[in-house]
Amino acid sequence: MPFIKIFIHIVFSTTNRILFLNTLDLRVKVWKHIKENASEKGIFIYMINGYSEHCHCLLSLSSNQNIEKIVQLIKGESSHWINKNYFTNKKFSWQDEYFAVSVSESMIDSVRNYIKNQEKHHQKKTFAEEYQEFIEKYDFKM
Repeated sequence: MPFIKIFIHIVFSTTNRILFLNTLDLRVKVWKHIKENASEKGIFIYMINGYSEHCHCLLSLSSNQNIEKIVQLIKGESSHWINKNYFTNKKFSWQDEYFAVSVSESMIDSVRNYIKNQEKHHQKKTFAEEYQEFIEKYDFKM
């Protein structure tokens, strides 16, 4: 059995950044569902949170997983679940694009706290501003 510890911080938003997840109650339900469903599929999410139009996940990869498949599973299944339960007025979907960056073990607590405090964080900064910061900080080419 291989011993692997690869931490990834993934961020994805709703299609067209529509504020589908506009109540704390709904966000709590969605994050809880994503975490439980991921766990059933052997995806280990250490922290999940977000705001009205986006989601942050801190997770670890095992030897037989890749980022693309994990993101596909998380977004696809959660979209289906949200729509099946009529949690939104319009058809819910996640945007295709996403961010994924590696996180060193020494930064886990910092990233976990950042994700945990999304409500407070977004009182000062919009997701559009946060998005631009990710682009610049991680030197993503558009």
